[in-house]
Amino acid sequence: MKIFPMLFAAALCSTAVQMNAQQSWTADNGNGTFTNPLFYDEFSDPDILRVGDDYYLAGTTMHTVPGVNILHSKDLVNWEQVSYCFDRFDFDDPAFSLTEGKEIYGQGVWAPCIRYSNGNFYVFTNVNGKGLQAFIAPDIKGPWKHVMVKGNIYDLSVLFDDDGKIYAIHGYGSVKCCELKPDLSEPVPGTDREIIPEGTGVGEGHHMYKINGYYYLISTDYKPNGRTLCSRSKSIWGPYETITITADETYGYHAAPMTQVRGRIVDNGTKISVSMPDKGATACSNAHQGGIVSTPDGQWWALLMQDFHSIGRTVDLMPITWKDGWPMIGLEGNPGRAPRTWLKPSTGHENSVKPHAPYNRNEDFNGKTLGRIWQWNHNPDEKMWSLKGGKLRLQSMPASQLLWARNTLTQRAIGPVSQTIVELDVNHLKDGDVAGLGNINMPCSWAGIVKDGNVLTLQWFQQLDNDTVRQSVQLDKGRIWLMLDGDYDNDKAVYKYSLDGVNYQQIGKEMVLSYQLITFQGSRPSLFVFNSKGKKGGYAEFDNFRVLEPKADRSANIPYGKTIRIVNLATGKPAEATFHGVLYDAPANTNKPSTRFRLIDKGQGKVIVQCEDGRYIMASGIGMPGDVRMTKNEQEAEVFMYQDYLDNQFMLMSFNRHTYLCKSPTTGSPYSVDCKGPDPARMNGSVFKWEEVK
Repeated sequence: MKIFPMLFAAALCSTAVQMNAQQSWTADNGNGTFTNPLFYDEFSDPDILRVGDDYYLAGTTMHTVPGVNILHSKDLVNWEQVSYCFDRFDFDDPAFSLTEGKEIYGQGVWAPCIRYSNGNFYVFTNVNGKGLQAFIAPDIKGPWKHVMVKGNIYDLSVLFDDDGKIYAIHGYGSVKCCELKPDLSEPVPGTDREIIPEGTGVGEGHHMYKINGYYYLISTDYKPNGRTLCSRSKSIWGPYETITITADETYGYHAAPMTQVRGRIVDNGTKISVSMPDKGATACSNAHQGGIVSTPDGQWWALLMQDFHSIGRTVDLMPITWKDGWPMIGLEGNPGRAPRTWLKPSTGHENSVKPHAPYNRNEDFNGKTLGRIWQWNHNPDEKMWSLKGGKLRLQSMPASQLLWARNTLTQRAIGPVSQTIVELDVNHLKDGDVAGLGNINMPCSWAGIVKDGNVLTLQWFQQLDNDTVRQSVQLDKGRIWLMLDGDYDNDKAVYKYSLDGVNYQQIGKEMVLSYQLITFQGSRPSLFVFNSKGKKGGYAEFDNFRVLEPKADRSANIPYGKTIRIVNLATGKPAEATFHGVLYDAPANTNKPSTRFRLIDKGQGKVIVQCEDGRYIMASGIGMPGDVRMTKNEQEAEVFMYQDYLDNQFMLMSFNRHTYLCKSPTTGSPYSVDCKGPDPARMNGSVFKWEEVK
């Protein structure tokens, strides 16, 4: 594999605001539409807030610091990282600093709630074992004042009511509410009581709002599957009525089957007990848990998370349609489902914000501070790292394995595929030092240089089966380039190395990636050094960190100007405009004119479909099988919103009906336009793959 230096240079020149959509994933398609996921990297437990025409999004950061990630947007589609609530955990507890054999993997910060009142921003979040924390600042960029809130309150939402009272809603199953004191020090005595009883199907992940005199509680239940609920009442204290507002929107994705990890991380070895799922095993992840927000002109939108392969949990932007006073996810005519691609929200800035990614993932380490995308795995030892001479210097400290290596610097992996590359200088390693590029996940893995005595060896390691590959290398000036090449949609990755920064070779085998509940995070490329012989060790220097995203540029994904066959994934057969006027399946290898189509651009991602013989696809009636017919009149053609699934896969959603073109794989019926959406396997007849006809 050859990597071209010019491409690297272009990537390194980007900034968070200037980053071209062709280089890093942004949901903005540049034509007035967006495509989910909002980010193709992890952002768990999203809570959304609007202040004027500014939007703020807060998310879980678990054991990594800085903690509580906050993004800002003007249009709900393009976001920038603007703040963390704290730089490091300030608890006097070795577990938060990965010392004394203690750790907080999968713990720490979770499920934050962001609010604004009386000129101050407030962020509330739980920290395992330390209770409820509040962070307060007049400016979203901080500095933030830290307040510890007494009481057993967790997984909460906070409502600043019209009368000045502050309420905290919390609990799982049995939902409780209490009034907080104005200084947020603790609940008002005697106010904590149950407002929704156990057994009513209400779960956790609460988000409370007051809208038009009603109290609305958005929550999620995970038993037996993830679904989003809404409860409403005229009083904060109830009684509440509850309905489901979305349950089946997977966007045609299987979540990565969660790895079954037994036991805990131990300090005296490198292996944990792990049972990876069978290759045939599947799991689906419905969009669930998150907040809702209105635009200044009265549109409503939900930002819900979704378990998304080994990436972790991502965020989807979903329109809301109010029905009988309930905020239903989706569009009129298709409640509970939401398009993958849709028109940008009418924020007043939808046409003025240039598409950009939320972070600059690339880092040359030339500045005085690290880029805001970086997080440390647990609290770092500030004396043991520095930015010197345009490089990141990490001092080696004793550790038995990567998961115990202090001062490991991490980023979230970006999908659907990406190559993470770093240049490593090992001239200052000492006996027992191990330095390289790793994946902080469970099981973890890494590739790097090991120094044993005076001998340097390239090594690959995978924790799943304690598998190790070693090989001798001759380094020029003590430098080596390391790559983590991840296909995160398919939960697999390989490590590669280069001795010249251009030509790469694989080391070790292809690895299965996971999303699991010990670190409670997805894959995280990591820069590390540790000493495996219990010594203080030397130091490693890292430079020219870059992330390449070959599928980020979606500008040519809609096959305008091409003659294509539209092949149904469920049947493997191309659609055919039959001579008697309905759309049906043709035999798999058919390539006659009636199976050749072109998409005509109608603007903002909308298309009409024309057969090579000049007829157009139209839909009559309510779109049942047989209602999808052919017409010679372009004005009668059905207008579809193209739903891009990458790799030539797509759906066609009727722009007016908000349902999808599909062909049942189990009946002999012709095509309809009444499908609600894809199933997780994309095999219900609504997902297609286009093939160009030369």
